Amino acid sequence: MANLTTEELRAITDQLKAEQLLVKKFKSYALMSTDAQIKTQCEQIAGKHQHHFDRLLTYLN
Repeated sequence: MANLTTEELRAITDQLKAEQLLVKKFKSYALMSTDAQIKTQCEQIAGKHQHHFDRLLTYLN
């Protein structure tokens, strides 16, 4: 793990929380959607934010 400052750790933690929230929201939107295109798009967006979350998490491992 790289030596991160307190400020960098705080920023990564904040961004992890934001990405996690976006994943939850778009998964929820996909479940609520009755339109197949919107459902697919929401699932793709959730996947993109999950990828962002996973990449950010590597800085903490």
